[in-house]
Amino acid sequence: MKRALTSFNMILVCLVTGTYASAATLHGTVKNATNGSVAAGIEVILIQLQGGMQPVANTKSDAQGQFSFDNAAIGAQPMLVRAVYKGINFHQPVPPGRTDVEVSVYEPSKDPKTIGVSSRIVFFQPNGSMLTVGEEYSIQNNSQPPQAYFRPEGNFEFVIPEDGHLQQVAVSGPAGMPVVQLPMDKKKGRYAIAYAFRPGQNTVRYSYEIPYPNNAATVKMPMTYSVARLLVVAPPSVQVVGEELQAGGQEQGMSVYGRENVAANTIMTVSLSGTAPPLAAEASGGTDSEPQGRAAQQGGAAAGNIQQIPGRLDVLKWPLIVGFLGLFALAALLLSRKQVVAVPAGVPLDGPAIPSSKSASRNASKTTQPAAGTANPLANVDAAVGTSLDALKDQLFRLELRRQAGTITEQEYARERARAEKVLRDLVRG
Repeated sequence: MKRALTSFNMILVCLVTGTYASAATLHGTVKNATNGSVAAGIEVILIQLQGGMQPVANTKSDAQGQFSFDNAAIGAQPMLVRAVYKGINFHQPVPPGRTDVEVSVYEPSKDPKTIGVSSRIVFFQPNGSMLTVGEEYSIQNNSQPPQAYFRPEGNFEFVIPEDGHLQQVAVSGPAGMPVVQLPMDKKKGRYAIAYAFRPGQNTVRYSYEIPYPNNAATVKMPMTYSVARLLVVAPPSVQVVGEELQAGGQEQGMSVYGRENVAANTIMTVSLSGTAPPLAAEASGGTDSEPQGRAAQQGGAAAGNIQQIPGRLDVLKWPLIVGFLGLFALAALLLSRKQVVAVPAGVPLDGPAIPSSKSASRNASKTTQPAAGTANPLANVDAAVGTSLDALKDQLFRLELRRQAGTITEQEYARERARAEKVLRDLVRG
């Protein structure tokens, strides 16, 4: 038992310190997830995330859909594999320590019925004479057979007030990696993005600023899509009045208002008044000397809409970043109500939650009890610890992606990393 845990301890220490020995070679397969066949002759690109999304190698899948890359960074740092199918980029993360990967591509569909919008969350934050607005759409693709919804001319549209200033648009697919989009300006406050919405849960997030003279504003929100649930979130000191909006109390120190089943082409009018305390500057945690993260926009190659994130998301003001972090945490909590899933503050939202140290210890201790009739209890312990290890590796990989993309502050990164290390220590002690 001690030998088994000691070997896992060595692996865990390598995971935490990031000192994986380089695997050097990555083997992969491209699969057409629409028809279940292997995808031959597909362009495959290996992308290095550190220092920006930099392509470092490319190849094509063979007749069996297989490919391989040789690169010193493989296994030592987070990487990304991109498969280009019919002009659409499909990405698959490769966490440190992985030497194999399967990339799924999908047949494209231009049918808008391929996707549905389950919720829209609008976050208001007064910021002096301006009102910062962050919006999040939860988009579900339940197509059968599974297809990717994509139109190079733009397949997701949204509207902001004509006097608004759009700041940032990002989309995350089922893999959870946020990818900044280059919006297409359709004039008069209308914008569109071209993004391949894959089967599963996708999220669109964007932010903008509008004038907030005399600490009051009336915002018209056209509903481009019908939504099952609309939520409006604002600081408690801000008065919010809207058509059929029902007060839903407070969550994480913010007032929440909701409306169910809002039809497309409805124009929601929301009136806001009042001020809010400034967001803590230390929460942003940023300095100009911090490492700068970049990400590339995923979309049709034909559209040519590739965009890099400016260093540390300079296009966003720090109060907006802090507000968005609060919005996304709150969004996960609110949307999980019907599923009875609690989302503690501070848990990263683009990956599986790290269990608390107590629950980790409790789970680990449970795995040490051999079940009746089990021939090899040590193998069960190894399997259980290995499963926890894989989950934590994936969590740390997503944490690194958020740091690279600039969607998490250095303080939050350090805090989440410390939490992960504590969980690893508890697993070893268990």
